[in-house]
Amino acid sequence: MIALVEASSYFQLASLAAMADAGLLPAADERILVLANGSQVPELTTALQDAPGFEQLASRFDRVVDYAQLMAPRRPAQFNPREDELLVFERLLRDAWDLDDEPLVLVLESIQVNPSQALARIFFDAEIWVHSDGLMSYGPTRNRLAMPLRQRITRTLHVDLVPGLEPALLAELNPLREVLPASALAAVFEQLAAQAALELPQGAALVLGQYLGSLGLLDAEEEFELHLQMLREVGHAGLGTVLFKAHPSASPTAAVRLAQAAADLGLEFRLLRTDHLAETVIALARPQLVVSCFSTGLATARYILGTEVRAVGTGMMLQALAPYENSNRIPLSIIHALFVQDLPVPRDSGIPAGQDMLSRLLAAVSFCMQSARVPHLREQASAFLDEHYAEYSVHFKRRRITKLELPPRWAHLPTRRSLPSKVRGASRQVLRRGSKGLDSLSKSLSRLAQ
Repeated sequence: MIALVEASSYFQLASLAAMADAGLLPAADERILVLANGSQVPELTTALQDAPGFEQLASRFDRVVDYAQLMAPRRPAQFNPREDELLVFERLLRDAWDLDDEPLVLVLESIQVNPSQALARIFFDAEIWVHSDGLMSYGPTRNRLAMPLRQRITRTLHVDLVPGLEPALLAELNPLREVLPASALAAVFEQLAAQAALELPQGAALVLGQYLGSLGLLDAEEEFELHLQMLREVGHAGLGTVLFKAHPSASPTAAVRLAQAAADLGLEFRLLRTDHLAETVIALARPQLVVSCFSTGLATARYILGTEVRAVGTGMMLQALAPYENSNRIPLSIIHALFVQDLPVPRDSGIPAGQDMLSRLLAAVSFCMQSARVPHLREQASAFLDEHYAEYSVHFKRRRITKLELPPRWAHLPTRRSLPSKVRGASRQVLRRGSKGLDSLSKSLSRLAQ
C-alpha cells in the first residue's frame, strides 16, 4: 500500500513531519509527500520545496512529488476535473508518480475544497484520512460532502493547539481522532531553529502581520491601523524592540510606513524578511511577547512554545467578518476568548471535556454558523445564549440569533412579523403609494408612541 500525504503550506509540512515522528501517519510500504502549494499568488511566494528546512522535513517521507507543478498553470485549488475526466487523471497521476496499481490511502487537508476533493475523487477507492493543523479544525464542517467521500473518511489527525479542546471538523461522521501532542511539534520547531541561519535579538517583541485585505475585510489603511495598534501594544508592555514578520502577501510599502510609525513611538523596528515559520523565529529569538490579531501563531506561541501573547483587534474583526458562516470565525472566537476574555483552555478548566466555557461557547458559535449541519447543537447553543449572551455577545450577530430563534428574546431584531398590524399595513402602503404611504406609516408610528 502507498500513502499519499498532501501538504499545501509550510506549517502543514512541519505538522506532518511531527505526525510522522509520533507514528500517527498510515503504515504503508511507501509514503509519498504530495506538494500542493496553496498560495493565491504562487509566482510571488516561495515554493514549498524552496523553503528553509524543507529537506529536513521531507526526509520523513520516501519520495516527494509536486502536484502544483503537474497541474500548472492552474493552481491546485483551481483544478476541478469533470466526472468523465476522473479516470483519465487517475491514469495520468499513477503514471507520473509511479504508483502502478497499488492500493492507496490519502492523507488530505481541507477535504471540503480542492485540491483535496479533486485528489479524493480521482483516487475514488482510496481510504481517506484528514489532517488538520490549524484552529479551523475546532469549527464545523463548512460544506456538505458527497456520500462517496463521506463513506471513505475513517480518521482525522489534528494538532493539540488548544490543549484539551475537541475538534468539531467532520464530527458528524464520527471518525477516529488522533491527536498530535504539542511536544512533538515543538521538537520539530526546535530542529528547524537549530538549522536556521538567522541572527535575531533576544527578548524583543514579535509582531505577526496578517493580510486581512485578502479576506475582503479591511482595506490597506484599516490594515495599517490594525498593525499600528499592535505596535502600541508592544509599547504598553514596556518593550523597546519589535521584530515584525509580515504576511508573505503583504505590500512592502506597508512595512516602510510601519517602520516610521514605530520610530515615532520610540520603538526599534526590525523587519524580518524570511521564509522561516513564525514558530521557528520564536524558538530562535525567544521573544518576551508575541502580538497579532487571530494568527494561529498566537496559539502555537502560547501553548506549544510557552511564550506570552496579546491579541489585538479581535472584537472588531468578529463583527466585521461576513458572512457569519465564514470559517475564520472559529479561529477569531478562540483567540478572542482565550487572550482577550481570558478563558482557560479545557485542559486547565478543571471541568469535564465539552462542559468548559470555551467548548460551550464554540458549540454555540458552531450552531449559529452551520445550524443545518449540526442540529444536535441547538439545545447547547440555546442554553449557553440564554445564560451567557451578555458576556459573550461579541461572538454573535443579532440578525443570526433572531433568524434562528435563539435566546435571549430581548436581543432579537424587529422583524416584519413582530411589528403591530397597523404598522405592517402602513409599510405595505409605502410600497404602493410612495410619499403618501410614507406619511401614513409616520402617523401610525406616532400613534403607537403616544
